[in-house]
Amino acid sequence: MDAHARLLVDPRLRQDQRYFDSRRAIGVSMSVNLVVALAQIAIGFLGASQGLVAGGFESLSDLLTDTLILVAAKHSAKAADEDHPYGHARIETAASAGLGALMIMLGAALAIRGGLRVSMKSLPPPAMVTLAAAVVVILAKEMLYRYLLRVSRRINSNLLRASAWHYRSDAFSSIVIAVGIVGALAGVRYLDAVAAIGIALFIMKTGAEIGWRAARELVDTGLEADQLRRMRALILSVAGVRTLHQLRTRRTGGVVLVDLHIEVDGMVSVSEGHQISEAVRSKLVHEMEHVADVVVHIDPEDDETEAPSDHLPPRDVVLERLRHHFADITQATRIERFQLHYLNGGVHVELVLPFASVTGCEDARLLQDRFRRAAQTDPDIRRVDVLFH
Repeated sequence: MDAHARLLVDPRLRQDQRYFDSRRAIGVSMSVNLVVALAQIAIGFLGASQGLVAGGFESLSDLLTDTLILVAAKHSAKAADEDHPYGHARIETAASAGLGALMIMLGAALAIRGGLRVSMKSLPPPAMVTLAAAVVVILAKEMLYRYLLRVSRRINSNLLRASAWHYRSDAFSSIVIAVGIVGALAGVRYLDAVAAIGIALFIMKTGAEIGWRAARELVDTGLEADQLRRMRALILSVAGVRTLHQLRTRRTGGVVLVDLHIEVDGMVSVSEGHQISEAVRSKLVHEMEHVADVVVHIDPEDDETEAPSDHLPPRDVVLERLRHHFADITQATRIERFQLHYLNGGVHVELVLPFASVTGCEDARLLQDRFRRAAQTDPDIRRVDVLFH
């Protein structure tokens, strides 16, 4: 079995792979960001570009963000335990919400800074090398954005997706810096400040979108309608499934958890019902993207519309009643198995006897009639059938 197939079969392996990919992606972004930040600050100071220096410190703040992402990715990949039976993936969700809030605050700070700069006097013109540095920073940030976005799509990580968009906002900020440098060199005084306000609003919008997605996940928002339609079609395609109801989904981290009720023939065995439920679980895990766990409840009838069976007596009480009803039937002592089916608000009984209990088909029919008449006064027993082997 190849690695990809193993990831599909074992959700735990898939979660470990997500953490490995996240750690590697964040490691790359942190390394590049550190080099870019130090270069921005050094060249900004030497070339008299306050914007480039500010961009360098902004890049350093991104390292703190990446550290947060790395820690969150590590803890969210932990296996389920007694205190966290559904795993730790929500740590990633919470970190995404925090990162979204951070981007909103950063955008607000940049907008305020841009507004204040409009009223300031012109800064000394920067050196041409600062413009070259700003262009390199733009390219580096854009490459990081594309790289992280590609990884986030592959492993379905909102946290990496948020980080990717953060780098895209950095690329736009670097464009603002470059425009400001060009404007300063050309004598246009406030061009960089006006552009900075526009980019700041974009950063705030992106942060709000990321935070909103995380908030929806934290309150267990289900899958979209088209995904639910596909999921229903897959479930109904499984042999033995008559219908389904109470289909519920929720996201946690980068995976989807599902629970549902399926209706099967009420007369099938427990093992066959379990096999049908396993077929449903396997189909959803293997054919629905990001589905990691499925809980299937087996119903012999639609428990949303049929009469409830919680008033019916348990098995031991039913068996005691049946033995009392059958006390005058000699063959009752040879019953090998009682099968009870709780259907339509009543109990359907199947009695299993050996062929030696009767002398022929007519005798078998008469014996079944005796068992049925004996139990017909019981208010909870709807039907009695006799099976011979």
